[in-house]
Amino acid sequence: MTVLLGCIADDFTGGTDLAGMLVKAGMRTVQLIGTPAGPLPFNADEVDAVVIALKSRTSQVDEAVAESLAALHWLQQAGCQQFYFKYCSTFDSTPRGNIGPVAEALMQALDTDFTIACPAFPANGRTIYNGYLFVGDALLSESGMRNHPLTPMTDASLVRVLQQQVSGQVGLADYGVVEKGAAAIGARFAALREQGCSFAIVDAVSDRDLEAIGAACADLPLVTGGSGIALGLPENFRRRGLLARQVSADALPATGGLRAVISGSCSVATQKQVALMREQAPAFHVDPLQLARGDDVVAAALVWAAAHVGQAPVLIYATATPEAVRTVQAQLGVERAGGLVEQALAEIALGLVKLGVGQLIVAGGETSGAVVKALGVSGLRIGPEIDPGVPWTTALQEQSTALPLALALKSGNFGSEDFFVKAWSRLS
Repeated sequence: MTVLLGCIADDFTGGTDLAGMLVKAGMRTVQLIGTPAGPLPFNADEVDAVVIALKSRTSQVDEAVAESLAALHWLQQAGCQQFYFKYCSTFDSTPRGNIGPVAEALMQALDTDFTIACPAFPANGRTIYNGYLFVGDALLSESGMRNHPLTPMTDASLVRVLQQQVSGQVGLADYGVVEKGAAAIGARFAALREQGCSFAIVDAVSDRDLEAIGAACADLPLVTGGSGIALGLPENFRRRGLLARQVSADALPATGGLRAVISGSCSVATQKQVALMREQAPAFHVDPLQLARGDDVVAAALVWAAAHVGQAPVLIYATATPEAVRTVQAQLGVERAGGLVEQALAEIALGLVKLGVGQLIVAGGETSGAVVKALGVSGLRIGPEIDPGVPWTTALQEQSTALPLALALKSGNFGSEDFFVKAWSRLS
C-alpha cells in the first residue's frame, strides 16, 4: 500500500485544516512539520494521505517555491498518486505571490499544463461566485482581511489576483457550470485548456459544489485550493478501489495533562475568542513593546502560569486590535514585531509543557509554526474536529510510555466564539 494523496500546505494551521477535512472524509491522515530528511516516519500501511506543512505563506517567493518543490519531491518518493497545494481560504498572498509562483512551479515539476484554484470553504463562510471571494456576506476586499498586516486582500476578484502572480492565463468555471455537477465542470475544464488557460478559478457556495468539483478533479495531477476541495477527493480513490470506507479515521490515542491556550493571532475571530475566554479563565497578556525593551516576559508568563494552570485552562495571548497592532508595527517594524511575539510565545509553550500541560490550543498560523518548532514536533496524527477546519491532533512520537501531547492548531480566522471554551470536550 502506498500513500494516495500528497499535500503541501503553506502554513501549519492550514495543514491541520486540510488534514482534518481529509479525516472527516475517511482518509487516515498524518501531518508532517516540514519536509522530512529521510524516509517515511510512520507505517505507510496505516496512512492514506500525508500533509507536509511548511511556513511559506509569507516567505520570499524564491524560498517558498524551493521549499514547496522539496516537499513535492519527498511526496513523490513516498508514492503519492495525486498532489494538493493548500493555501488559506482567504487566498492570502501579495501581487507577487506566493500562491501563483508556487502553483506554477509544482505544475512544471509534475509536467501538467492545467490546474484549478478554489479556496472556497462554505462551512466557514468562504464562498466564490462569479470569481469573487466572499467572507460571510462581504466581499473579501471589504472583510477584516483588507487590514491583514502581512497579506492585505484589497481585491475580491480571484481571477485578477491570481493573474497578477502567474505567467499562464487564468479562466473561470462559474456557478452556472458548477451547479450542473461534475461532468459539466469537467467539460468546462477541457474548454478552458483548449483556450490556453493554465488555471481555472472555480465558483462554490456549498459543500455539494465542493464534492462535485472534487469529482471533476479526479484526473488532475495537481489540485490547488483551500481545504474545502478535500471533501470531494477521497471518493475518487474509492471509485478506483484504492480507499476503504473508514469509520474511525479520526481515532486518537488517549491524552492527558494540564490545559492551556496560546494565542498570537489578531484576526477578528480570535479577538472574540480571546475576549470570551478572558471572562471565564485566568489570562496573561504578552506585550510586544515590553519584549522589545528587553523585559523577561517569558519568565513572567511562566511564573504566572505555574500559579494558575493547575486550577483551570489558562490563556496566554498577544492578540490585539488592528489599531494596536499598527501602533506596535509603527514603532518596531512589521517583521520585528511579529518575530518577537512568535519567539516569546514559542518559548512560553515549551515552558508550559514542562509544567505539565498535555493539551494545548494554539491560535494563529505563524504562532503555531513557531510553537511546534520549539516543541520539536515532527508530525501530527489527525483526530476529531472541534469546529470546521480545526481538528485535535496528537504529536507523533517514538515508542514511549508517556501520553502523547494533544495539540489544536487553529487558523486565526477559524472557530466559533466559544472555541477555546468548548474544545476540551472533543478529547477522550
